[in-house]
Amino acid sequence: MKVLMITVFPPMKTAEADHALHLCKQLADYGFEMHVISQKGCIIPSHPRITVYPVMRQWSWSELPRFVWAAHRCSADVVFLVYIGWIYNYHPMITFAPTIVKAFRRDTHFVTLFEDAHGACPTSLVSRVIRKGLARWVGPSGVDYHFGTLLHDSNRLIVRSSSIRSPLAERFSGVNGKSVEIPCPPILPILPGDDGTVRERKRKDLGLKDDEFLIAYFGYIYPGKGLETLLKAFQIVNAQRRPVRLILIGGDLGLSPTYIQKIQGMSKELGVEDRVTWTGGYAWDSEEASRCLRAADICILPFDQGVCMHNSSFAGASAHGLPIITTHGTATEPMFIHKTNVFLCSPKDPEALAQAMETLLAMPELCERLAMGACRLAREWFSWEKAVERTIGALKCETT
Repeated sequence: MKVLMITVFPPMKTAEADHALHLCKQLADYGFEMHVISQKGCIIPSHPRITVYPVMRQWSWSELPRFVWAAHRCSADVVFLVYIGWIYNYHPMITFAPTIVKAFRRDTHFVTLFEDAHGACPTSLVSRVIRKGLARWVGPSGVDYHFGTLLHDSNRLIVRSSSIRSPLAERFSGVNGKSVEIPCPPILPILPGDDGTVRERKRKDLGLKDDEFLIAYFGYIYPGKGLETLLKAFQIVNAQRRPVRLILIGGDLGLSPTYIQKIQGMSKELGVEDRVTWTGGYAWDSEEASRCLRAADICILPFDQGVCMHNSSFAGASAHGLPIITTHGTATEPMFIHKTNVFLCSPKDPEALAQAMETLLAMPELCERLAMGACRLAREWFSWEKAVERTIGALKCETT
């Protein structure tokens, strides 16, 4: 089967680009002939079953001929769009991709993967005019203001979690009937941790003492991740003269250039700068993040809105078998069970987060239980094997 994937690839700084590249390689390994329309300057994998067309710049209407040329050239059986608004500059052009592709290949099976529930913002006069023209062509009932014809004209939809599916279903009644939920698997190489060698070496590199407890944060650094809460909570625990260190694994997206400076400045203001390590960004195929997670004793993911199944950082931490402290929000799914596979606390509450840290510091048996629960959750929901199997089912339009 020939599959055309529409996505961005590294070196663009985004978890979605990393995931798309890993998934593309996995599908190619399964025997699919993969063709990819991506941005100029993207990585081109050296895989015999992957062909990349790095032709897009702004994903705008002016580049529609370029997009059509590449899509028509590969004559795919299936078109697979990885969609999240900001990687396409919130431009509406790509939201009409199913209609555009089916205009010259009517029987093409079109699958859209929604990484979140935020669509395009057609604010310019040109975008509004073109959108109205397409709405007249397709019919107004088939066009959504933010998602174009993705919801109506895609044959299958993949969503990362129910918290993404629900708002999409409110916009188009057919979403539930043609969507499948596939949480994001770990998007980093995972080093073995059986013999403790990786852990020992990394802890030595970090200058950790034998009795020091290493707390890890894993993921890109940007607003909404709860890093302000984490640093304040860490200050509270550190003030008790606990032998604790904090490592923040990940770089920024480049969308808020001053934010990481603000957060790093906050660690100085709180007086914990010498107890905090910042790894910065790393390449999509780097093993450095896995080394750091192997060195850690627990992982903290203090999301401002609470944890959800679509959080790829949770998938990565759970795959390493770490006890995880995270936050409970209104959209947190029932698979996250307090004191069984996660330790849940309120978001934006430094005192509650500090108490959770203290609890795990004092209760190694609870840490062991959470680690075992995280491993089970990873196997049941976040494994690459299951993700690829279900993605193939969606590409072949199989029911689940």
